[in-house]
Amino acid sequence: MLFAEETRGRLLLPLKTYGRSVLGSPLQYVPCSGPCRLLVIAGIHGEEPETTFLLSRTLRAFAMPLKDVAFILCANPDGMTLGTRCNARGVDLNRNFPTSNWSTDPVSSRSVLEAPRDTLLSTGTAAGSEPETIALLGLIQQLQPKAILSMHAPLGCVDAPARTPLVDALCECFSLPWQPDIGYPTPGSLGTWCKDAEGPLECVTLELPRMSLEALFDRFGESFASLLSFI
Repeated sequence: MLFAEETRGRLLLPLKTYGRSVLGSPLQYVPCSGPCRLLVIAGIHGEEPETTFLLSRTLRAFAMPLKDVAFILCANPDGMTLGTRCNARGVDLNRNFPTSNWSTDPVSSRSVLEAPRDTLLSTGTAAGSEPETIALLGLIQQLQPKAILSMHAPLGCVDAPARTPLVDALCECFSLPWQPDIGYPTPGSLGTWCKDAEGPLECVTLELPRMSLEALFDRFGESFASLLSFI
């Protein structure tokens, strides 16, 4: 059994601090034991707590760091605490990365999936203006991962420009379709920054399906843990 009764209630993996949020919350990650091949990021949007929940519950299957996969459980702790998509300064962190197409235009989002885009958020006073963005870019520079998996919700797809082994593994694990494009522009996003990077750096966006927290773990917890073990 992957999730032993005596360990499923708490995270046993070590945490390291890579920065501080606007409100001073520690920005923490779970390091890997060797060179990083994959960095998994959850919670960059504070109103998508299912990403942090599922990743935390899944990681409780492990008592030791993985060899080449590192994890950020929550890239926007202030937003998660406040229940907002943005950080404490009202900035959508996933539109604040220093990309070639970063824009000062406010970004719109939906209160619920079926609603029109009725909420406007800032992209920051400048590209890379927010401490959470700066710290994450610094961590990526430090770890030098070969790929990034960015967890979001609730569109229910695997968004990536090309079908790679990582994309196929995620589609199979979560029974989700591959989409080469999310269907709308994302200037200043992490995915766009990865495209701009030298290399470029593979970035896959996992959009979890619209399910309850318990249902997400019940359906995908063991398969996600197995994927992380052998990816």
